[in-house]
Amino acid sequence: MLRSLLPLLFLLAGCASPQSAGKKIYPYRWVYVSRSLQTDAHVAEIERIASIAAAHGLNGMVLAAGLDRLDLQPPAYFERLRRVQALCEKLGLELIPIIFSAGYGGSVLAHDRNLAEGLPVRDALFVVSGGEARHRPDPAPAVANGGMETFRDHRLHGYQLQDGPGRLTFVDTQVFREGRAALRFENFAQDAGGQARLMQEIAVRPHRCYRVSFWLKTEGLEPASAFRLRVLGTDGRSLAPWTPRIAATSDWRRLVWGFNSLDRDRVRIYLGAWGARAGRFWIDDLRVEEVALLNVLRRPGTPVRVRSETSGADYEEGRDYAPITDPQLDFRYDHEPPAIRLLPGSRIRNGERLRVDYYHGTTIHESQVTICMSEPKVYEIWREQARLIRDKLGPRRFFLLSMDEVRMGGSCQACKRRGLSMAQILGDCVTRQFRMLREFHPGADIFVWSDMLDPNHNARANYYLVDGDYTGSWNYVPRELGIVTWYFEKRRQSLQHFSGLGFRTLAGAYYDADDLENPRGWLEALDETPNAVGIMYTTWQNKYDLLAAFGDLVSRPR
Repeated sequence: MLRSLLPLLFLLAGCASPQSAGKKIYPYRWVYVSRSLQTDAHVAEIERIASIAAAHGLNGMVLAAGLDRLDLQPPAYFERLRRVQALCEKLGLELIPIIFSAGYGGSVLAHDRNLAEGLPVRDALFVVSGGEARHRPDPAPAVANGGMETFRDHRLHGYQLQDGPGRLTFVDTQVFREGRAALRFENFAQDAGGQARLMQEIAVRPHRCYRVSFWLKTEGLEPASAFRLRVLGTDGRSLAPWTPRIAATSDWRRLVWGFNSLDRDRVRIYLGAWGARAGRFWIDDLRVEEVALLNVLRRPGTPVRVRSETSGADYEEGRDYAPITDPQLDFRYDHEPPAIRLLPGSRIRNGERLRVDYYHGTTIHESQVTICMSEPKVYEIWREQARLIRDKLGPRRFFLLSMDEVRMGGSCQACKRRGLSMAQILGDCVTRQFRMLREFHPGADIFVWSDMLDPNHNARANYYLVDGDYTGSWNYVPRELGIVTWYFEKRRQSLQHFSGLGFRTLAGAYYDADDLENPRGWLEALDETPNAVGIMYTTWQNKYDLLAAFGDLVSRPR
């Protein structure tokens, strides 16, 4: 009798083992897709992706398609959106809009570019002449040997750091853009990190805007993205997080970028390579200049103040001077800023020196512009989009809030006058988004990217150009939110953090590798996590070659 029961006992023991009991098939198995729906080809591409996803066990498609700028979309967009919606219904896929980004503010800025977060400029000097006031550097920043003309052997005069003179960096008197010399960088394999850099520390005024320019020539640089301009405070804080777009091989090209000095009086300008493997490049004619009113923002939370340097008297916009705007407001630094134009009957006199306070926007990395989470108009725009989603798509069961990488905030007057921490401002923003979606879509299940609520990721102090601290942001958002975690290296810590607070979690997995080790790692961590509900195939490079295998992995017993 006992012998006959042994197979059954072993089977029951195996079924009850913690290892096998934890191998789950999660209810939410999604794929991330980003298409603008501006062409019919996008619909065809979505159909191919959706068909593969459905055939391999996935049941949701997170769609990034400008769904939070519906009031600006052309009629053809809505026809394509209806086709995508019908396709998802046919295949049994939930269509999940991803909307409401503050860190990547393109949808809000499409309504009003002045809603960007602003960095303050204080006491910029303008001098009046011929009916207008133009900026005058105060003082002009001094760059030593910017033309690379003074040197001994291969070492440049005036720079505090030059990696490997005569080994990684070479004064080149045969190839140059101006004068009689340039600095050439090569032999990157001789440095373990592929680093070859040049740095000069210069004096600046706090809360001023500066423009950096130089000439660059490349020849077979691999990877081209290894080249960087970095502007750091003496404490190491990055003041100009910028990724220039350059070709591996190109003739001389002038590159221009800018930065706000924040509260610093000295900065370090770095030019060079980080992680280069091959090729070479030259730089010449480094310049730094103070600029003013470049990318000036005009909204209630970013006021402009113009006053007399001698008397301190404030002058009035519309009476003493024309409204100040930057008509090219593009958050870049390669155009000229506006002057202040005096009006007939102005109290401002010729030759007068003015001091001007204002706020300017900027770009982070290639194209990221953060919006202000404290300006009321932002929420008016978002609320209208929530209503339009209901009207155009019908009630939604799921949403994903695109509130990741909010790399500016807390620096404009709209934020300052609230008297809140950045953690509270962010939490209030997410909470208001949550409530407006629930208003138009009662009972909707709303998820959000994890990083800005995760102390293991971006919920911290000293984050990019943020004036304040995101620590504790997780305490100010609804517990009904689902959290999409995506920091693979800290996945267990992140999942434990959110699970311990009572949040449900879903893993944003994959990230364009050539195998499925990333989602396998996520599944192992999810299996150990209470309240874990799902996993998503997440590609930033439109790579779907492994989508079928991913679907099989997450939809079948393991």
